[in-house]
Amino acid sequence: MGVTKKKAVANDNVALYDRLIATIPEIQRKGAANPYTSLNGNMFTLLHQSRSLAIRLPEDKREEFLKKHKTALFKAYGATMEEYVAVPGELLTKTKELEKYFASSYEYVKTLKPKPTKKK
Repeated sequence: MGVTKKKAVANDNVALYDRLIATIPEIQRKGAANPYTSLNGNMFTLLHQSRSLAIRLPEDKREEFLKKHKTALFKAYGATMEEYVAVPGELLTKTKELEKYFASSYEYVKTLKPKPTKKK
């Protein structure tokens, strides 16, 4: 039974994540099990294991987000992702509120040096 509930939460979160991504039409979601967005080889959002959202933000926006939403830097597999904030679960349902951070993340990633892709 636990698996079904976990899958339902994951599906809901993917739908909410897709709604957020749709606020900037030129961005496409990538990844199946771990949906993410990237530009020029630089990831800028990640829906980790389809449940927890991480958003990459420039330092000033990152500090603002951490204070305002009383959250922390995103951790995955025991490592802290230094430029990524952990989005509180209930905030994922508030597309309008998240939209400005998503846009800031997209603008920030445009300033990063392109990384070579590893496409086959």
